[in-house]
Parts: sequence; C-alpha cells; structure tokens
Amino acid sequence: MSTTPIADYAMVSDCHTAALVDRRGSVDWWCTPRFDSPSVFGRILDAEAGHFSISPLGDVKVERAYIDGTLVVRTVFRAGDGIVELTDALGLGEGVRGHDLGVDSPHLLLRRAVCTAGAAELAVEFAPRMEYGLTHPLLRLTNGGATAHGGPVRLGLSTTAKLECDPGDTVIRARVRLDAGESIAFSVESSSSWEQQPELLAQDEIARRLEDTIEAWRSWESSHQAYHGEYADLVRTSGRILHGLTYRPTGAIVAAPTTSLPEEIGGVRNWDYRYSWVRDASFTLNALWVAACPDEADSFLYYLTTAASSISVRQELQIMFGIGGERDLTERELPHLSGWRGSAPVRVGNGAWNQRQLDVYGELLGAVHRLQDVLGEFDDTTMRFLVALADAAADVWRETDQGIWEVRDEPRHYLYSKLMCWVALDRAIAMASRLGAEGRLERWEAERAEIRAAILNEGWNDGVGAFTQSFGSTALDASNLVIPLVGFLPGDDPRVIATIGATERELTDDQGLVYRYRSSDGLAGGEGAFLLCTYWLAEALAAAGRVERARQVFERATSFANDVGLLSEEVEPTTGELIGNFPQAFSHIGLINAAWAIDQAG
Repeated sequence: MSTTPIADYAMVSDCHTAALVDRRGSVDWWCTPRFDSPSVFGRILDAEAGHFSISPLGDVKVERAYIDGTLVVRTVFRAGDGIVELTDALGLGEGVRGHDLGVDSPHLLLRRAVCTAGAAELAVEFAPRMEYGLTHPLLRLTNGGATAHGGPVRLGLSTTAKLECDPGDTVIRARVRLDAGESIAFSVESSSSWEQQPELLAQDEIARRLEDTIEAWRSWESSHQAYHGEYADLVRTSGRILHGLTYRPTGAIVAAPTTSLPEEIGGVRNWDYRYSWVRDASFTLNALWVAACPDEADSFLYYLTTAASSISVRQELQIMFGIGGERDLTERELPHLSGWRGSAPVRVGNGAWNQRQLDVYGELLGAVHRLQDVLGEFDDTTMRFLVALADAAADVWRETDQGIWEVRDEPRHYLYSKLMCWVALDRAIAMASRLGAEGRLERWEAERAEIRAAILNEGWNDGVGAFTQSFGSTALDASNLVIPLVGFLPGDDPRVIATIGATERELTDDQGLVYRYRSSDGLAGGEGAFLLCTYWLAEALAAAGRVERARQVFERATSFANDVGLLSEEVEPTTGELIGNFPQAFSHIGLINAAWAIDQAG
C-alpha cells in the first residue's frame, strides 16, 4: 500500500505523458508512451507496482522547485555536510522550441545528480513493473546500463553507476558516492518495439539532453506566457501545468495524468482522469487565453471535430474521448493493486464516457467564442460542427442529464446544464455570421429566451433564497456560482448575491473551502472540498465587487498548493491534505481564471 502524501509529488511532462517524482527522489508514476498507457512505475497506487529512486542515505533536508520557466524539477538534498542536487525531466525532441514543444518527444526520462558541497552517498533502485505492476520484467545488466523486457514495453537504463542485480532478481540496485563537483546521470528510454533495443546514452549526452529540455521549456515560456497581473507567478506555473497536460500528437488535453487517486481516503470514488473531457479541455483553453498564448486551441478543435464527427449527423456530443480520439473508454478494475492508502478499487477507463451531459455544448462554444481571433477562419467542416453543437443545444435543453458532476444516479433537470445550453446558443448567435448560420438566428434566439425564462422561473427557489442544483430541488450546487461568470446575470444581481451567500453558509467548510454539493449522488461515501468550486467562489465574489473577500478566498485555496505549486482535485476536510487525481487541470484552471477576475475587478 502506498502511503506517500500526494502533495509530495512533482510532475514532469514531455507533452505526451507525465511522470511523478516524490520529495525523496523516487519516480512512482510513469505511463509510457502516452498518458493513458499502462504504468511502468506505479508505486503511487501500490508498494509493489514499480519505482525508480535516487535517494541520499540517512536523514536529509529537502528543498525543491521547478527550474524557472520549465517543468523540470530540481531537488536539493542536504545530508550531513553533503549537498546533492537532483534534476528530473522527461526529455523533449532535440532542438524543439516554442510552439513545437512536444513534437517528436523521445519517451526519455532524464535524471542527473550533482554534489555541490561535501560528500554524499546515494542509494539507487530501479524496479520497473509493466502493465500497472502486473508484469515483473526480465532485467539484464549491459555495458553502460541495463535493460528491462516484459509486456508491451521495453526499457533501457543508461548510467555509469556500478549496477547490481542477481539472476532472477526484480530490482537493480546501486550505491553511488559523490564528492563535491562530481555528478552522475541516468536515463530511461521506453520503446514499444520488440526488435529495436533501447538506446543507451553516455553521461555527457544525458546532461546535454537535460539542458536542451530546459531550453525548450524556456522558449515556450518566453513566447507564450503573457499574463502580468495579480498573482502572476502562480498563473504562469498553472499555465505550464496545463500545457504539460496536453497530448501534442493530437491536441487532446487530459484532466489529470493519474488514475484512482481517491476523493475520499479509503473510499471507492477513484476514477481514471487520463482522458480528454470536452468540458475540461474547453475550460483549459479558456484558461490558457488568460495565462498563455493558446496556440493549442486550433489543434484541439481539429482533434475534437475529428473525434466527435458524429455530431454532424445529429447524434449528441460524447462528453469525453481517448487522447487518440478513441470513443470506447469502458471502465474496469485492477484488483491486484491495493490503491493509494488502501483506496480501492483502482480503475482504468471511465464509465462516464457514455453518460449524457448537456453542458458540454456551452463549454465548447464558449471556448471557441473566446478564442475566435486566435482560431482564424473556420473551414467548412468546423463550421458544420459548431453549428451542429448549437442546434443540439436548442434541441435537447429541455431534457434531463447526469450533469457536470457525472452523478451516477437518476438523471435530473440540472440548472448548470440548462445554463450552458444558454451559453451555447448565446455564443453561437454572436458568431452566426462567421459560422454562415444567419438563417438559424431566429430559432436560436427564441430557444435562448426560453432557457433564460426557465432558469429564472424554475431554477430559483424562494424558500432557499438561491438558485438550486436542479429544477424543483432545494439542494445547493456550487456550479451555480458560474451564473455571473458566463454573463447570464450581472455579478451584483440580488439573486447572484443571495446564491453566493447561501454557498458560503451551506457549502463551505471550516477551512473556507467549497464542496460541490451535499445532496445524494448515488455513490457510497463522501468526498473532500473541491478546489475548482472554491476558485469559482473567489471569481463570483470579484464579479460582485467584493474584491478583498475574493482575494481571501483565492489565497486560502492556493495555500493548499504543494511546494512546487501543484494542486490536486480536492482537499481532505479534516487534515487539509491534498486528495484526488494530481495535478488536476480543473484546479489550475480555477486558479488562473480567479486570479484574472480579481486583477480585472481590482
């Protein structure tokens, strides 16, 4: 059973996949070659599921940070009089810069330790476990490193360290002493080819590839990060994280790079987030409009028009896809894994893929509307696709669905779903001339007016004194904080102010964090406070003119970020510990948008 706190991890990315390395220098999560591939290091989900650790012996003090402008993490270990700096990255294509970040990424984990003072001894363990820990590979020592063969992936470990591995052993070990000025480097290359041996790299080549990767990230940073308002450093870090969650070959954006990190410690709400939700990706593009030059928008829209082409023949839009455009994301359990802190079952795939969620039309058309100047002229296929989205919203908004939170219960008339259908039509109306859809304006405007009337009449509850989760319900839902954020009502409208107040009274915990809802959702157990919803509260407060209160909420939510600025999905209510999949795009999206709203309001 894994017990390492989720907040102990930092993410490195090559815009194809991601790896998580903890504060003690152990890579405990790496799926290769894609975000959704089976893991080769999976110790975050089970102690026996694989790791690659480089750690000083004895007690150490640890400091770490991302190298400025990058997703390359540097960890400083202080052990006695020895100081060792460990640098970790996923290599990027050689010479790749700026907009091309992630092109031809070589599926290469890069690690380099340098002793900067005194002396230190490092313990190294290389214990790959393919297929989520199911396969113990055949390990062979070679001249210049080692290889690991097993399942569909082959790994090549490059190093000059003296490696030890007895015949039949499943772990390669080494002890490395470094004196001041000395260094040692490691790389792990993954390959799906049974014929081709992984390339073993020399020490100077590993160091060169690390420097090239640092320069690649910095070139992206310098050509993209344009935000200079309040909380700029936080916004830029979040912008890099969101870009690191992009699958460069297709333009897909994953919700998180992990699966089954729980919403409740020891609970069963453990889901696989390594896929591209239309909602999450649209939110990401909106956030990148604030935090960075969103050149990913065009590739994502092409990805989606290809993956979701059936919308053009009057089928409803599927809510999520695999990062290669896959539709069938059937969920299954991995019973051989105990889960993080015993939170089982561990799942791969996601059963929500065939749910009905009507909000996705508004989120996607909202993102396209905001980014239309970046996207340029739409081709005929894209225009047909976007028009079909608006038509679908007009057709289905009166019907029930599972809602934004993917409730595994009876479908309802969720207010947020109606609101986002209103957004879909409102933004389509604004873009009608660009979409060649002037002939649809009369119908779209009529349906938009009917949705507005329904929300105001059936979504508002006089007894509760707030907009509620679904029509006829008395339950509150934090998603209703979005009402002023999408322009449905002004931020200072009395009904908006009342809904903000009800949310603060009824859905906010003692730490000032917001729950999504407190109503039944058809699942056992509970969950933590939801960071995106807390940032929505800050954003709504800013829209209402309560800027100082918005700052307080923003800074409280952000205080739960770990030492390198990463946020998970939720916060455990009693301990303040980060829980849920990590790092979570939703949370970093919320941070960016709330910071921008506070800056604009201030």
